[in-house]
Formats: sequence, structure tokens, C-alpha cells
Amino acid sequence: MTTLAANKPAYDGTTLDLSGKSGARAIRNGLATVLITLCFLIAVIPLIWILWTVVSKGYSLVLDASWWSQSQRGITSRREGGGAYHAIMGSIIMALMCAAIAVPLGVLGAIYLIEYGKGSKAARAVSFMVDILTGVPSIVAALFVYAVWITMLGQNRIGFAVSLSLVLLMMPVVLRSTEEMLKLVPDELREAAYALGVPKWKTILKVVVPTAFGGIVTGIMLGLARVIGETAPLLILVGYSKVINMNPFEGFMGALPTMINNDRGDMALPAAEARVWSTALTLILLVLALNLIARLIARFSTIKSK
Repeated sequence: MTTLAANKPAYDGTTLDLSGKSGARAIRNGLATVLITLCFLIAVIPLIWILWTVVSKGYSLVLDASWWSQSQRGITSRREGGGAYHAIMGSIIMALMCAAIAVPLGVLGAIYLIEYGKGSKAARAVSFMVDILTGVPSIVAALFVYAVWITMLGQNRIGFAVSLSLVLLMMPVVLRSTEEMLKLVPDELREAAYALGVPKWKTILKVVVPTAFGGIVTGIMLGLARVIGETAPLLILVGYSKVINMNPFEGFMGALPTMINNDRGDMALPAAEARVWSTALTLILLVLALNLIARLIARFSTIKSK
């Protein structure tokens, strides 16, 4: 012990400075900072340019109260006036019908994958099919529904058919987001419920789903934002109508994407051009509202990251 103490170097009171960077490290750090900043600007500048173009050319009609309360009934491409009420309501109705089908399928499918079928062949098959649906283009989903609904069953082109095709696009988003949120629920909560004698189905209903509720709703809102701006299903499965139609099971329906498509061929006319840009801005505002709602729900979610 005496020998070790004698050989130990004396502390001279100085501290080791680790705050500085070597020349090579400083160059690499600066280069990485410049590249990241450039990538950020490359991504943001086109976005700001698009938003500025849409807002500057479409705000005039959006600020008019009649835009939100009137349809385009009797309005031609050369004539000014009318509103987008029929298209807004058509988009919302078809999206809500889509959600009424896609949300139960997506949530229940995620519960099966996480709580019941983990590791089973059936679960792997379901997960594989969901991965395929995630990458299916909207026009392929529309053509599939057209082949079944119109060609095979002999039904008409209506808004409900559009909702069926949108289900194929929204359901994978809801399922995957719900699946990830259920994975974040601590197993200790499940085990505590089982230890108290609570059945598994009641544990899922009363413990697991409420814990992940905020994230589940966020995924649903993002799924709605994903499908509400789709155009291909509208062009294939329902005709555009300038009048207000609240019945998705009969007749043509207006929607914001098809309202843009209806006037885009007459962009040389001032009235048609104003309607196109204003409809585009309305669609952006609708999607923005859905995303903001999803953000608020995520902020107040019961699952917090540490």
C-alpha cells in the first residue's frame, strides 16, 4: 500500500479541457452543418413557394362568405360567383363514410396483431397484406372497386363507391399507426390487470385502448388527411355535380379535387382560374385542420415519451 501511494502521480490542480475540437473534427462538423442547412432549404423553399402561390391567388374567394355557403349551380366557366359548399360537403361525407369502415377494420386488425395473433402465421399473413395495401396507388384501388362494384355487381357510379376505394387507402394507415401505439403500452399494465383476474378482452377494452387512445385518434386523423385529397377514385367512380347532393348512395357528387379538375381546362378565363386556386386553398386548409387536430391530440396523449 505504501509503495502504490508513493508511485501515484501528484495532482497538480489542472483540469482536462474537452470542449475544444481538433481541426479535422471542426471541418467535418462545419461541412455537415452546411449540408444539413442546404438540404433543409431545398426542402422548404419549394413548399413555401407553393403555399405562397396558392394563398396569393386563391384567398380572395375564400374570404367571401358565399364561398362557404353556396354551390356552383348555374355557374359556367366564364361566369363569376357561386361557392364550394357542395364540394366541401361532398369531400367530407365521402371521407367520413370511408372512416366509418376503415377505422373499425384498422383498429381491430391492430388489436389482433398485437394482443392475440403475435407470431402466428395468420398474423404474418395479415401484416404482409397490409404492407402491400400501403403501397397500392389510389388509381389501382379505384379500378378494383370499379371492377367489382360496377362491372360485376352492375351498380352505378356513386359517392359510396368512392368511399369503398378510399377504405383500401386509409385502412393500412390506421392499422399501422394503431399497431405502433399499442406496442408502446407497457406490458406491466396488462400483467397488473391479469393479476387482478380481469379477462383479456376487458383488459384490452378498459386498459390498453384507453392508454393508447390519443395515438390511435392521431393515426385516424392522419389517415383522413391522406384520403381526402385523392382524385383518381373520384374521376373513376363518381361524376362531378355542381349542385348540392348529401346522399352518397344516389347521383353524382361534388368534391374539392373534382371541382379543381372541372375548371382546370378553362384556366385562361379569370373566373375559372380564381375558382381553381380558391378550391386548392380550401383543400389545403381542410387537410391542415386535420393535421392540427392530430397534433393537438398527440400532445395530450396519455403515452408520453421519456
